[in-house]
Amino acid sequence: MSESAPVNNRTESKAGKRVTSFNEGTGRLAAILLSPTLIVLALVVLYPIVSALRESLYTSGQRLDANGFIVKGSTFVGLDNYSAIFHGDTADRFWTAFYNTTFFTVVCVVLETVLGVAMALIMHKAFRGRSVVRAAILVPWAIPTVVSALLWKWIFQADGIANTLLGSQILWSTDGWQAKLSIIVADTWKTAPFIGLLVLAGLQTIPAEVYEAAKVDGASVLQTFRRITLPLVKPALLVAVLFRILDTLRIFDLPFVLVGPHKPSVETLSMLGYDEAFNTRYGPAAAYATVLFVYVAAVAYVFVKLLGADVIGEARAKKPGGGGRAQRKRDAALPAPAVGVTSVGGGM
Repeated sequence: MSESAPVNNRTESKAGKRVTSFNEGTGRLAAILLSPTLIVLALVVLYPIVSALRESLYTSGQRLDANGFIVKGSTFVGLDNYSAIFHGDTADRFWTAFYNTTFFTVVCVVLETVLGVAMALIMHKAFRGRSVVRAAILVPWAIPTVVSALLWKWIFQADGIANTLLGSQILWSTDGWQAKLSIIVADTWKTAPFIGLLVLAGLQTIPAEVYEAAKVDGASVLQTFRRITLPLVKPALLVAVLFRILDTLRIFDLPFVLVGPHKPSVETLSMLGYDEAFNTRYGPAAAYATVLFVYVAAVAYVFVKLLGADVIGEARAKKPGGGGRAQRKRDAALPAPAVGVTSVGGGM
C-alpha cells in the first residue's frame, strides 16, 4: 500500500501555510512602511474635510440671546446652510456660479484636449529644432497661474494688445460674455500643454513597427490616427482629461485675478465660497466647499466608471499575470511541488 498521497497532502499543506505566512508578513510590512504617509494624508486631507463638514453645520457671528444680549460665537443650525444655498436668497447666485463652473470646465477641457493632442503630435515628430519647439510649447504650463492671469490681464486691457489687434475697444474685464471669453482663452493657453505632455508620453510608448505596418497596408494618415494612435494613447489621454476636469472644477485664481470678484458672469463655486469666508461667514463658506467637494467627487466617479480611466493601475492587476492582490491569490492557490515523496511499504 502506498503512503505517497498523505505525505504529498501534508507537504502541500505546509507549503500553503508558508505562502500564507509570507503574504501576511509582507502585508504587515507594507502597512508599517505606508503608515507615515497615511498619517500625513489623514492630517492634510481627511481632517480638513471632516472639519469643513462640521463647520457647515454651524453659523458664526453675533446674535441675540433670550435676554436680548449680544452673543458672539458659533451656533448649531443643522442643514440650514445647505438649505439656504439651494432655496434661500443666495440660491440664484449659487446656481449662476454652478453654471459658470460647469461651463468653464466643459469648454476649456474640450479645447485643451484638442490643442493638447495636436501639440503632442507635433512634439512627437522628428524634425530639426524639435527640442526648441517642445520647450516653447511647455513654457505656458510652467508659468504660475497668477502670473499667467496678470499677463493676460495686461493683454486684455482697454489699450492692450488684444484690442489693438482686433481694432476694437472691448472691455474684457467687465461683466459679460467678453469676460468669459478672456478666461477661456487664458486657461486654454495655460493648460493645453499639460495634456500635450501626457499624450506625448503615451505616444512614445507606441512601437514604430506598428506605424510601418499600417503604412505598408496602405492606411491613410487619418486612418492611422483613428485606428492606431488614438486607441493606444487613450489611457494617458483619459487620465490627462480627468486631471484637467478636476482642476477646472476648482478654478479660482485665474478668474479672480484676470477679471475680478463679484462678477456674476465669471463667478465660480470656489470664488463664491471664498467670498463667504472673506466676510467671516464660515458656516455658509464651508457648506459651499462641501457641495463643491461632492460635485467634484461625483464627476470623477462618473468619468472613471463610464470612460474607464485607469488612474490607479486597476486594469493591470485584473489582467492575467498582473501584479498586486490578484497575483498573491494565484500564488497561494498554486499547489506546492512534491518534495521528498517516497513509496513506503508494499508499493506498486
